[in-house]
Amino acid sequence: MRRLLAAVAAALVLLTPAAAWAGNVSASFADTFADPMVVRGDDGYWYAYGTTDPLREGEKMVHRIPIARSADLKRWSYVGDAFTAGQRPAFAAANTAYWAPDVRRAGRHWVMYVTVTETTVAPGASAIGAATAPTPAGPWTFVDRPVVAPRPSGDDGWLWTFDPAQLTTPDGRKFLYYGSYFGGIWVSELSADGLRTVGTATRVAIDNKFEGAYVVRRHGWYYLFASSANCCAGPTTGYSVSVGRSRDPRGPFADRSGQSLNVSRAGGTPVIAPNGNRWVGTGHNGLVTDARGQDWLVYHAIDRGDPYLDEPFGINERPMLIDRLDWIGGWPTVRAGAGASDGPDSGSAWEPRPGRALPAYSDEFRGTGLGGSWAFVRPDPAAVVAGGALRWPVQDADLTGSSNDAGVLLRDAPRGNWIAETRLTLDLGEDSVRNYQQAGLIAYAGDNLFARLSAVAIWNTRQVEFGHEIPYAGSTSYGGNIAGTPGRTTTWLRLAHHVDPRTGEHEYRAGVSRDGRGWTWGGVWTLPPDTTPRVGLVAHGGAAPAVTASFDYLRFSRW
Repeated sequence: MRRLLAAVAAALVLLTPAAAWAGNVSASFADTFADPMVVRGDDGYWYAYGTTDPLREGEKMVHRIPIARSADLKRWSYVGDAFTAGQRPAFAAANTAYWAPDVRRAGRHWVMYVTVTETTVAPGASAIGAATAPTPAGPWTFVDRPVVAPRPSGDDGWLWTFDPAQLTTPDGRKFLYYGSYFGGIWVSELSADGLRTVGTATRVAIDNKFEGAYVVRRHGWYYLFASSANCCAGPTTGYSVSVGRSRDPRGPFADRSGQSLNVSRAGGTPVIAPNGNRWVGTGHNGLVTDARGQDWLVYHAIDRGDPYLDEPFGINERPMLIDRLDWIGGWPTVRAGAGASDGPDSGSAWEPRPGRALPAYSDEFRGTGLGGSWAFVRPDPAAVVAGGALRWPVQDADLTGSSNDAGVLLRDAPRGNWIAETRLTLDLGEDSVRNYQQAGLIAYAGDNLFARLSAVAIWNTRQVEFGHEIPYAGSTSYGGNIAGTPGRTTTWLRLAHHVDPRTGEHEYRAGVSRDGRGWTWGGVWTLPPDTTPRVGLVAHGGAAPAVTASFDYLRFSRW
């Protein structure tokens, strides 16, 4: 009878038509189901696994790797938890949590790789553990030896040994990817049983930019998906996924423009980012292929209207979403670039192209001073127009949180759809720590209500961050998504604007170029409909070492 039921379930999966959309698939059994991954069991059902958290608002108890099951990837039910409160491997401390599970078939049994957040080695010394089970639903039994042991950082600390993801190559070799912002993403080859590492680990993505690795093989390429920016900033969470590819599972991985993922100015071709609907924090993905061969991205996101599980600034509510993954020109993108769905095949990709120039709103900075259309918030006399550019020494000031002491140079924006573009020269060097020197464009409705697109030094990396701050729950909320890769000294930046006809919100999308010709379009942030944001320039984040931002122009055009 059991075999008959399994055969019927498998047949139902094969007969189920590929869904036009999926969206939030965990709502029926969980308010939050973070760091999700999905596998198909021998019984024909799909099994999903999430990180340790409560499942429902007000529940106030954690589920140690909750498991859900589905026959069609759309309708899910809760099965149970992989581990009990007292169940832990010998190397785990009593206060450990289990994060970011990855489950794979291994011969006659299943292996779950999982982050063990606290070990007996020292506080903060995380590791990758493993558990085995006869079925995807369990029962799960921990292996008492870590697959990846805690790794010293060299300064009396410990590298973040998080977010495992396993890959088996066509010749049967097994690899495990792991790591996070503090330490970067690494890959190690595994033993045949998948329970220990062999050989020397290789770093495949730089620290302070990537985490949450997931690797798949397509058409002879290995694609490394990784998440960037903050996972858990409530309504301003900018988490997003980008990808690089390599012919070898050990890398090197590079993006569509050939930019390495393992250098200070790391690349990354966008896969999904916030798109202006209710979903922000679209990241930490897995990938599953249905019976018809269609790929689906499995990830979590945050509803910006309901970002926390219970109290503000507590546990972020991150339900599981599944959306169609398309391959265009050899590169993966969610729903042909449209991003997270919010209803039946909702939303569309908008990738603006400059049209008619708007000289009345533009400035080429060819004179000896700023025109009358410009206005400073907190004037900075060091900002001068000279030599065909606005030259502005980077200030020892900022806008985030309660600081609000940085200068902001603004002018009115056109109505309707437009693109603002600048050519920025800013020498932030390579690799050294210069937190958080930056310069770029801003859409500004107030010191605590803005969207800021900047080339910025973040620890040893150089990134383009599209940051967003709003008032929230009596305080402020700030987050950012990574919009692209800056040039060595010169970067072109664009802000594209339109008004959402359904909500009246101002939507801004970030564009980045390293040569002024090829553009990467990143995520979208919104400002409220009852505001009239101005647009302008910023140069702040730290005055040492001294560096001057040079803006060649600010040009507006229709799109």
